[in-house]
Amino acid sequence: MARYRPPRRRGTPLITPAGEAALRAELVRLWKEERPQVTQAVHEAAKNGDRSENGDYIYGKRRLREIDSRVRFLNKRLEEVTVVDQPPADTGKVYFGAWVTLEDEAGEESTWRIVGPDEFDLARRAISIDAPMARALLGRRIDEDVIVQAPGGRQRYRVTSIRYGDVDVS
Repeated sequence: MARYRPPRRRGTPLITPAGEAALRAELVRLWKEERPQVTQAVHEAAKNGDRSENGDYIYGKRRLREIDSRVRFLNKRLEEVTVVDQPPADTGKVYFGAWVTLEDEAGEESTWRIVGPDEFDLARRAISIDAPMARALLGRRIDEDVIVQAPGGRQRYRVTSIRYGDVDVS
């Protein structure tokens, strides 16, 4: 019995130049480095006889399917994304690629970058443009209040800074 999975909503097709480079590097690594190694390991495991109880063969074939699936996804995704490498005409508003500094009700500040869904990374302070916070921020200006409906409830922030380009917020 197969499990039904409803179709996933496609993410916004925007990406930063660094995000595109990372996807291309992953594609090259998988196709040129990892796949040939796994293929060779499966070939060697197949020589050992009975494949039905050969763990190296079984897990190698599974890993090949995972690699091939990811390679197909990356090829399709790289065809459909749009690289945004220029700041918007109005840099006083929050758009894709912006570094936005927010102040919460307690007076604590945090800085976030709005990036594509393929490159979000909370550890690097990068949120997806499809995230509720990013959606609430789009089009806002400095000193505007933003209310974000988060899983933990409504949160209010004030936009204190908007910057474009590569900024280190470590």
